[in-house]
Amino acid sequence: MRAGVGLRILAGAVVGIVAGAAATLAVQPGAARLGSKPAGRPPARASDPILSSARPTTFLAWTHGGLPDGFGDRAGRLDGVKRTVVVANDNTWLTGSLSAQGQVVDDPPRPYAIPLDVSAAQPEDLAPFLPPADRGLVVDLEAGEGVLGASSARLRGLGPGAVLFFGPRAVEIAAVLPDELVGAAELLVSRETGRRIGVVRERYALIETRKPMTSPRLEDSLAPALPDDVPARVRAPGETPYLRHGDAVLPPVLIKLLFGEFAARPMPGRPGFLELDPSWVRTHIATRRLPLLGTVTCNRALIAQIREAMLQLQELGLGSTVRSFSGCYSARFVNRIPTATLSHHSWGIAFDINVPQNPFGGTPHQDPGLVDVLEEWGFIWGGDFLVPDGMHFEYHRPPPTE
Repeated sequence: MRAGVGLRILAGAVVGIVAGAAATLAVQPGAARLGSKPAGRPPARASDPILSSARPTTFLAWTHGGLPDGFGDRAGRLDGVKRTVVVANDNTWLTGSLSAQGQVVDDPPRPYAIPLDVSAAQPEDLAPFLPPADRGLVVDLEAGEGVLGASSARLRGLGPGAVLFFGPRAVEIAAVLPDELVGAAELLVSRETGRRIGVVRERYALIETRKPMTSPRLEDSLAPALPDDVPARVRAPGETPYLRHGDAVLPPVLIKLLFGEFAARPMPGRPGFLELDPSWVRTHIATRRLPLLGTVTCNRALIAQIREAMLQLQELGLGSTVRSFSGCYSARFVNRIPTATLSHHSWGIAFDINVPQNPFGGTPHQDPGLVDVLEEWGFIWGGDFLVPDGMHFEYHRPPPTE
């Protein structure tokens, strides 16, 4: 490690202020419902303690860009599969919210709205994947109510009895569940409610097997349920903290807690891009000159961490491995596809290096030393993604402190 400990500590201080939040927000195995609103009792607060409970063994399966049509039905008929639930997930636009006491909490400035990561599942299919104590929520979901994830509740300061507005549609909150039970989504609703607020794309499936199985074995078993040209990623219990698509990267709610939440809208005349609230951009995005990269526009909380990584590359004689830099902050959807989820470039926490040699979907050609240094400094590499994105690096954890 390099001798510039002072700057490293600075990087740790900038991001480390929120690192403790990331640790406390990490998925807690065996945690049950945070709060609900039974009759005759006041609604629970988002800060109420999480109680302990059990959760059945569950595998995760997902494909890039969404599951093929009919995947859930085909997978459910395979030998060795006991049950499945397919989960839809999309970015939706929160136009306002009220607390359980009727106070305005979210009121984004017009014409902007708050992008919200929302999942939707058939309640009766989801029930077996919840701890027994939480299966009563099926009735609430079927009635059109929603469930907040614990991190989402903390971010918004909302709990049971709150109401979220998506244009003319309103969703009342029935309960708050630990992130692990909602796939780290900000809001979980039924498929019917999801369709009403724009959640339609089937992104991943939870699968329970009839007997113990490894993830490679289940992946092989699922091959008949997938087209030949569609790669899938399967995670066994305990292999990933986030039972959701793109499980290797931070889900949006944790990014918001670490780097800020913005209001935005799809950019008029530029499909696939976003127009962010200028006040958020002013306070969270900054432009600096950094070693090896030149002029960089990123989330200001991350700039010191990137700088230290570049300085270490120089000191190790690896500066030449950075041939070109193609940007960091870019407010848009993934791959500029309007129906995709939000790109992490929108928060200014991802950057692209050596694009010509590492096109999206192609075989990565990054120098292993470059990858090792950036991973050591807390950046995950897109070359390991299900569909390789060898140019891409993004924030995953705080920098080292020693």
